[in-house]
Amino acid sequence: MEFQFETDYDQKGLTAMARAQRLSVRKKSSRRVHVFGWCVVVLGILLIALSLKTHASWLLTSTLHAAVLVIFLTRFREDQLNARIAQRNLLPGTERAVSVFSPDGYVNTTAAAVTEFHYDAIQCVCETADHFVFFLGKRHGQLFDKSRLTGGGVEDFRAFITEKTGKPIVNIK
Repeated sequence: MEFQFETDYDQKGLTAMARAQRLSVRKKSSRRVHVFGWCVVVLGILLIALSLKTHASWLLTSTLHAAVLVIFLTRFREDQLNARIAQRNLLPGTERAVSVFSPDGYVNTTAAAVTEFHYDAIQCVCETADHFVFFLGKRHGQLFDKSRLTGGGVEDFRAFITEKTGKPIVNIK
């Protein structure tokens, strides 16, 4: 059986990939960063309260407000920010990919290159509502758009990839 995906590496897809990465292959380091960020936010709020009580300078209070706000907003827009950075770093010609899965491996074709991959290189398989995401390492992921799958259904592909990789599929909500 042969499956084929056509995928556009757009903001929506890259956001899904960033979220999957944060919740799977980078889960431990992401948790540490979030704990540190929340500690900085709490410390910043305490410093703001202290500076207001002691009538500290307007510049110090404003800087603390800005720092806390930036960290707070970054936490809630983290995946979108990472996706925007990834989109800027895409090599020319890799914005669209066609991937063909066969029993021996899969071939990823872009305007820039044709690359063959083997299933044993996949470290983690994730599934979001609209995409499958493969991670070949902590910094290298591949995206596959479910709505543009041909050669079988999503259930068939899910069974196929689980059998070929020997890895469970991590569902990302």
